[in-house]
Amino acid sequence: MRLLVLGGTEFVGRAVVEAALGRGWEVTVFHRGRHRPPPGARSLHGDRTAPDGLAALTADRAGWDAVVDTWSAAPRAVHEAARLLRGRAGRYAYVSSRSVYVWPWPPGAAEDAPLVEGAADAGATDYAADKRGGELAAVGAFGAADSLLVRAGLILGPHENVGRLPWWLTRIARGGPVLAPGPRELPLQYIDARDLADWLLGALERGLSGPYNLVSPPGHTTMGELLDACVRATGADAELRWTDPEAILAAGIEPWTELPVWVPPGGETHGAVHGADVSRAVATGLVCRPVARTVADTWRWLSGLGGTGPLRPDRARPGLDPEVEAKVLGLAEGVPGTTP
Repeated sequence: MRLLVLGGTEFVGRAVVEAALGRGWEVTVFHRGRHRPPPGARSLHGDRTAPDGLAALTADRAGWDAVVDTWSAAPRAVHEAARLLRGRAGRYAYVSSRSVYVWPWPPGAAEDAPLVEGAADAGATDYAADKRGGELAAVGAFGAADSLLVRAGLILGPHENVGRLPWWLTRIARGGPVLAPGPRELPLQYIDARDLADWLLGALERGLSGPYNLVSPPGHTTMGELLDACVRATGADAELRWTDPEAILAAGIEPWTELPVWVPPGGETHGAVHGADVSRAVATGLVCRPVARTVADTWRWLSGLGGTGPLRPDRARPGLDPEVEAKVLGLAEGVPGTTP
């Protein structure tokens, strides 16, 4: 297949390009030139936010079998690209997000859950509305039958530029007592970017259309398995100090941002974030690699960069202040429910 990837040099887009090249596809990457695409991909340069920034896409007369777009800002960028490519590409896959569902997401929600409002030609507003607008732009240009909406959940893996798994790895690599948010058996859902890419390309081959929740099945791993894998991958002399959620929340620590990936059990948040119905994706070929492989491969990539990964300019670096961690660990000692 001839594939066009809009972006394609970082994280999810890069994973798609690498997977497509691995299948022997002919891949074109349209990007601004700030990062090198994977070897073997053809490059077209342009800035889709600038006037005439898509001009390079009109030069290819042969066109493409499919387009993959990972844009996550103003929906009008998707709107303009999709309209331009309607006569030059067969199918349009937009990597969206589960954030398009109205919050709180019902635990076990499938693709028919209520959606936020969005507009295909809007400027940037907030992440959920932007992603929904991108979906509407893709469907508006290519139609429901020729558009694929990949509603991803938490994405981890090599080349991550959000900093969640890299933070845990670098923190555990420092060794010593580590604040491990309990309970150990807390179930997690995430998707390795490479598994997302493999499923997406298979879906394009089979001509799938419509929305798909794309994240691992519920309980694919646990908080304990994730952090244990980090200890093994880094080989660090780290001591995981499993601490009850109540002690963490009482200290004012923010789940998800200060302790990446983790949200406490109970309430609406954990079931929403880590309890999606992904039966539609599983039935169409989604396979998720073990958490140990995701962690080990991410650490290998991160180590090659000297331990500090890239960070998207529109995201704050996640993680817990060492002083706050030390204070909570000190206060936690001897408190019932805290396992030293």
